[in-house]
Amino acid sequence: MEVSRRKAPPRPPRPAAPLPLLAYLLALAAPSRGADEPVWRSEQAIGAIAASRADGVFVASGSCLDQLDYSLEHRLSRLYRDQAGNCTEPVSLAPPARPRPGSSFSKLLLPYSEGAADLQGLLLTGWTFDRGACEVRLLGNLSHSSLRNGTEVVSCHPQGSTAGVVYRAGDQNRWYLAVAATYVLPEPETASRCNPAASDRDTAIALKDTEGRSLATEELGRLKLRGGAGSLHFVDAFLWNGSVYFPYYPYNYTSGAATGWPSMVRIAQSAKVLQFQGQAALDCGHGHPDGRRLLLSSSLVEALGVWAGVFSAATGEGQEKRSPATTALCLFRMSEIQERAKSCSWDFQTAEQNCKEGEQPERVQPIASSTLIHSDLTSVYGTVVMNRTVLFLGTGDGQLLKVILGENLTSNCPEVIYEIKEETPVFYKLVPHPKKNIYIYLTAGKEVRRIRVANCSKHKSCTECLTATDPHCGWCHSLQRCTFKEDCVPLDNYENWLDISSGAKKCPQINLFRSSEDKTTVTVVGSLPPRRSEWKCVVKNLDTGRELCKGRSPPGRVCTCNMLTRATYKDVLAVNVTFSSGSWNLSKRFNFTNCSSFRECPACIGTDCAWCKSERKCIHPFTACDPSDYKTNQEHCQVAVEKRAPSKTAGGGRFTENRSSRANPGLQVFYIKSIEPRKISTLGKSNVIVTGANFSQASNITMILKGTSTCDKDVIQVSHVLNDTHMKFSLPSSRKEMKDVCIQFDGGNCTSVGPLSYIALPHCSLIYPATTWISGGQNITILGRNFDVIDNLIISHELKGNINVSEYCMATSCRFSAPSFKGSKARANVTVKLRVQETYLDCGSLQYLEDPRFTGCRVEPEGDTELEVKIQKENDDFNISKTDIEITLFHGENKQLNCSFENITRNQDLTIILCKIKGITNANSIDTSSKKVRVKLGNLELYVEQETVPTTWYFLIVLPVLLVIVIFAAVGVTRHKSKELSRKQSQQLELLESELRKEIRDGFAELQMDKLDVVDSFGTVPFLDYKHFALRTFFPESGGFTHIFTEDMHNRDANDKNESLTALDALICNKSFLVTVIHTLEKQKNFSVKDRCLFASFLTIALQTKLVYLTSILEVLTRDLMEQSSNMQPKLMLRRTESVVEKLLTNWMSVCLSGFLRETVGEPFYLLVTTLNQKINKGPVDVITCKALYTLNEDWLLWQVPEFSTVALNVVFEKIPENESADVCRNISVNVLDCDTIGQAKEKIFQAFLSKNGSPYGLQLNEIGLELQVGTRQKELLDIDSSSVILEDGITKLNTIGHYEISNGSTIKVFKKIANFTTDVEYSEDHCHLILPDSEAFQDVQGKRHRGKHKFKVKEMYLTKLLSTKVAIHSVLEKLFRSIWSLPNSRAPFAIKYFFDFLDAQAENKKITDPDVVHIWKTNSLPLRFWVNILKNPQFVFDIKKTPHIDGCLSVIAQAFMDAFSLTEQQLGKEAPTNKLLYAKDIPTYKEEVKSYYKAIRDLPPLSSSEMEEFLTQESKKHENEFNEEVALTEIYKYIVKYFDEILNKLERERGLEEAQKQLLHVKVLFDEKKKCKWM
Repeated sequence: MEVSRRKAPPRPPRPAAPLPLLAYLLALAAPSRGADEPVWRSEQAIGAIAASRADGVFVASGSCLDQLDYSLEHRLSRLYRDQAGNCTEPVSLAPPARPRPGSSFSKLLLPYSEGAADLQGLLLTGWTFDRGACEVRLLGNLSHSSLRNGTEVVSCHPQGSTAGVVYRAGDQNRWYLAVAATYVLPEPETASRCNPAASDRDTAIALKDTEGRSLATEELGRLKLRGGAGSLHFVDAFLWNGSVYFPYYPYNYTSGAATGWPSMVRIAQSAKVLQFQGQAALDCGHGHPDGRRLLLSSSLVEALGVWAGVFSAATGEGQEKRSPATTALCLFRMSEIQERAKSCSWDFQTAEQNCKEGEQPERVQPIASSTLIHSDLTSVYGTVVMNRTVLFLGTGDGQLLKVILGENLTSNCPEVIYEIKEETPVFYKLVPHPKKNIYIYLTAGKEVRRIRVANCSKHKSCTECLTATDPHCGWCHSLQRCTFKEDCVPLDNYENWLDISSGAKKCPQINLFRSSEDKTTVTVVGSLPPRRSEWKCVVKNLDTGRELCKGRSPPGRVCTCNMLTRATYKDVLAVNVTFSSGSWNLSKRFNFTNCSSFRECPACIGTDCAWCKSERKCIHPFTACDPSDYKTNQEHCQVAVEKRAPSKTAGGGRFTENRSSRANPGLQVFYIKSIEPRKISTLGKSNVIVTGANFSQASNITMILKGTSTCDKDVIQVSHVLNDTHMKFSLPSSRKEMKDVCIQFDGGNCTSVGPLSYIALPHCSLIYPATTWISGGQNITILGRNFDVIDNLIISHELKGNINVSEYCMATSCRFSAPSFKGSKARANVTVKLRVQETYLDCGSLQYLEDPRFTGCRVEPEGDTELEVKIQKENDDFNISKTDIEITLFHGENKQLNCSFENITRNQDLTIILCKIKGITNANSIDTSSKKVRVKLGNLELYVEQETVPTTWYFLIVLPVLLVIVIFAAVGVTRHKSKELSRKQSQQLELLESELRKEIRDGFAELQMDKLDVVDSFGTVPFLDYKHFALRTFFPESGGFTHIFTEDMHNRDANDKNESLTALDALICNKSFLVTVIHTLEKQKNFSVKDRCLFASFLTIALQTKLVYLTSILEVLTRDLMEQSSNMQPKLMLRRTESVVEKLLTNWMSVCLSGFLRETVGEPFYLLVTTLNQKINKGPVDVITCKALYTLNEDWLLWQVPEFSTVALNVVFEKIPENESADVCRNISVNVLDCDTIGQAKEKIFQAFLSKNGSPYGLQLNEIGLELQVGTRQKELLDIDSSSVILEDGITKLNTIGHYEISNGSTIKVFKKIANFTTDVEYSEDHCHLILPDSEAFQDVQGKRHRGKHKFKVKEMYLTKLLSTKVAIHSVLEKLFRSIWSLPNSRAPFAIKYFFDFLDAQAENKKITDPDVVHIWKTNSLPLRFWVNILKNPQFVFDIKKTPHIDGCLSVIAQAFMDAFSLTEQQLGKEAPTNKLLYAKDIPTYKEEVKSYYKAIRDLPPLSSSEMEEFLTQESKKHENEFNEEVALTEIYKYIVKYFDEILNKLERERGLEEAQKQLLHVKVLFDEKKKCKWM
């Protein structure tokens, strides 16, 4: 909401008494509203919050538990307690506006065991689910399963209470939970939800052992409710002095009333049995007639031995009973509670009944000096900072208050350190930041905020900072401002920061004094920052700019400046004194104007002048005076000051509850009746009216406002006594608070008027309807809050200015009638503003449109007792309601009937307003005599004429004539259209026939004559290095892993591997362990295919230098795969990548065949990709869709091809600094197509330059431009410019060479752009190139001669282009295929020979005689698993970019490649896909070559084990220091620890793995220790 302010009128005179509250408010200015505070917003209302020491903040909302980082910016993990993905509340809480503490589904949130030497941090959670279940989880991650759990631990009722604490006790030092809960609620509807066992129904407090496999159902002990006792609502639980304390209050959940005094029950902090130690009642009822029997919040200030509680009296259903004294903060000494906690119990069953008959609980009284009474406190948190007790208080209107207790625990006036804009009530629990004491977590509604605990920056000087006595703030010398200690840099020097213990006297201050009778000295007193540079001090005359004195001193000494008394110095009226050292400086202005005019000491010393005691006069400081008589301190004038000081008042007399007051008994009675209004904004109110009697009889009337008990009163003099019964006050601004008001007449008793509430400024959230008509009068509603303090509602119009409108406002809504703006322009936007005092608040805008237009109406009878009136209106944006419209029907002789509004129906053309007239007797006669209808819409009044209905006979005559005319016209038009259509069809068929003939002939000629100039020499093949090749094959879909492994490893110390990773490395080198782990992981349902592939790749990285071991693992896993029951059909083995071994085989092949790929296959493969690109670019390519005329894939065929021709260009390259070589040829002839875009022409020109000169031009494509040279003129060529053709549907056609009418031999200049070049241009759906949109398909934009051409394009006409492309690359493709299945020097690559022999051996072992099975195994392991992956992804091997079109073509080649390895004979018909038909004749030849290839490998002599080991060892050494194996090991450990229990159980069941089991446990301990070290 924007706020605009006007200058306020002068306030009426205020009394001479001091106004500390106003001074306090001015100092506050405005508390922080959270613009920069981090906020976490949850889906549901927050029910519990806790902060752990090292693992973040835990927030429970609805049925979810979130783990957040300390900054609240990131969620670390989430637990769905009800069902996955759902945080909604399982049943509606339907709580009151102020829920009781603990009213939620989350009942306990207790981090514990943090920092314990032998355990990780744990989190104990309690929920209403599963009959009050409790769980213990690891603090580190909520997604892990619970360690222990149990039911019936906490309250299972969302409205029920639970409080608990976890502690260590006993000889074994075990963890125990003491929990108090409301297990049974009296509500009948909840009784069936979670009835506890009969033995537990009267349990109030239980003690449980939290260790073991589950939380024990049987308690170690329990404390039961006394018979007949009602429910108890527990608020908190805490430990103190060897005991557990539970604050609570008796509560009737049905009536919502407290039934007794708040109390504290105490039990022993025991490990065996629950021992009751007594209970004590707590009395915080001071200042409230009914006492405060509700306990809202609790906080133990352990360092002080004090417990703080927020208590409240009953406020009623709608907060109507709330008063300035409703809530209070009370502090109790724990020693006194412990002493008075008697073993006699009134609420619990105990073993020993020590209660005497009729004995009542003894109530402990709070520390009176620290009690703070407030209208609406909700929460408290207390702590001790620098020996000062600091209390943080939350309020019901969203404020966070800070109270600092004095030495005697006296409370100061609270400071507002934060306000929630939405005024949401603060949650009952305030949580401090566990690591930084400058933050506190503030919870309200669905939000958690991290708030700074002080607004130090508001103190502008050192003195102001240190006298504020805020222990969190201090003066930072280096920054010269008030800061937290953590914000003061550098922190290494304690002298740089002054805290409040130093006192304001330590603040650096410039002092001017008389050092001798004729010399004045200027120096600095107080604490100075330690500086390494010298000190300088300068005294300068501000009038002349002349330096009167200048001094220097070394770093360790303070600079002083001495000025001798001179006659000329008496004329100096103002000086500026500056002390500086480096960047630090301190300055002060001294003003000596009119010193001689002051006759008294106090007035003199109040200025910068000095008092000469011997001469008893005020002198200029530079005037001669004896130093003993020279006084500049107020203390020397103490007597005079005391004589003149006004007497202090207590702010008016005593508050009384009487309705009358006597200034003098027997003389006059003053009567107070009411005060209006009862709510005002924080800006105050200038016209508060008090009514009563005999006001004119009093001579001195004051109003006294008193808010929080520890704040000073505000005393206001009456502004104007209007008459004997009415008087007016002007109330000052104040913070949000409810205050007690009393009126004092002539110094008598102060008569109470009741409470007055200061509330926040109004806030608007919605205006509806937001559109109205120009005549006005529509009812407009504004929704928001705090509207009951509005003075005026104003409509602001740009021409008519501000218009006051009458409004009806309640707290959350305002209603007003839209004013008329008839006469101004038909459309207008006006601003709705709220005036509060002299402040104007923008509330939103209201749009005025033209008045509604009515086109007619119909009146139809419904029987004889009801008429239905339908009024037709043009469609518009108005939201007309029943209250806006009034309809009247006129009939007969000026008779009228009111029509009752029914509904409004909006159709495509018109809006129908329906109303009905009921309860009449002659509907038909009224219908025939009805004339018109009057419609009133607010201020708009219109008369709508009834539609005339033709009579029956008129229709009977006219209709047949019209019908005959229509029939004759239709016949004539149909015959004409038929002839025209027949003629057009003949033309189109002729054109289609001609087009088909031409395309078939052109296709045949091209197949016979076309020849592609394949470039045999293309320079160096751009191979990727091994590291990038491996990463792209290992992680084809996980680009995020690339940066992990490709860091520079050359300088890495091989011995620098930490102990945990070394142990894990040794463990995975245990073959039995590794195989067991892999099998165990693959049996886990949530170990997905992606996880299997990633695990295999991480394992390959980790064992990259141990390929011999990796190969043995591959053998074992492959044998196991053959043994699996799922492989009863052996032909399916290795067909898919669904297991770790299948991905491991792919990676192994990639590692072992990388050399063969580079040396033998790489060059023909690169030649294929280059040739394919060359052929594609020979014909038209649509730059938008990437479709081309020449392709291998039918899906990428450009069949909507236009006519095109080749254009030879003479290209001149500009000489640039990037390419100044004299040998470079800069005039080149380049062939382009006339259908090429300018961008495509650039690419061909660049390629021509590279081919001609053997080196690139030196600039990127987006850095150059093209210019057409025509004589002396130049024209820049662009894809889109002002000459671009815009088609009918707004689509822009990209410019081409033909668009610019560039002919053969034209000169094109290539120049370097100056700036503002873009990177990759991506055209949207609003652009087209060769494929025109449907609306343009019937005509070419170049002229009529092409009309109809695009319409007859048939895709099948261009299928010969697929064959043409195949022929062009055929020789290159066969060279590639034969390089793959060739045997260089009659030797197969080691990996292929070794693995094929391994498969042959396994087939023999398994008695597999079918040769097809082994053939399929080999095909699935080599071509399918490795070669196809390479053929489809050239970017894995070369440093090139693969386009989508190239990808489509390579897919066809890869399919043909795999068909060559297939054993099944393909039966292809004429309807088979073209991708299959294209290579159908070549496949049989390829198949024979493949069979020969397999046979040749089998016939080769087998490899010896030493040969294979030597090969693998050499490959391992090649790849040393290529990868960061530590990262791979860490990723492997993540999988192991995720399924740790399952792996451990498997190892326990397997024989011979006991040592591996111990090593695994040792590895986990090492990793856990490493994790702990990171937090330390």
